[in-house]
Amino acid sequence: MSSTEGRGEIYFEDIFTVTKKDPDGRKFDRVSRLIGVGEQFEMDLILDVNTFLYPLNKDDKFTLALAPKLSLREGVQDSAYFDQSGEPNLADKYEYVMHGKLYKYAVEERSKKGEIYISFGGLLMMLRGDPEQLQKLEQDQRLYLLIRKVS
Repeated sequence: MSSTEGRGEIYFEDIFTVTKKDPDGRKFDRVSRLIGVGEQFEMDLILDVNTFLYPLNKDDKFTLALAPKLSLREGVQDSAYFDQSGEPNLADKYEYVMHGKLYKYAVEERSKKGEIYISFGGLLMMLRGDPEQLQKLEQDQRLYLLIRKVS
């Protein structure tokens, strides 16, 4: 999980399996709440996804990455605007991308697990597990969520 030319800077990445879809029923027509678990770091995930745009179902596997920027060039910061330059970027390697803000970071006293909460314009994500895997993440940080299905 380091910065390299051509790969982009990724703060967290793992493969997740959807274990449940809409466990409390569906609240919105085009959005589903997915529950999943990571393979490598065994992180617990709750994620709201626009399944009208990007369908995911129980038992689907996908790579999930969190990155501070999409540019593949070292030292280049993202602007607040969508880049229409056509220059290759990190999003080219994924199928579904959202931009949001990490609004809560905590470590549970009893379990010693780290927990982050990110809002992507109202679609929410919670990631819980080994705090060492979340050490590059900070409260109020803007992040990209990048997803691609795994066959």
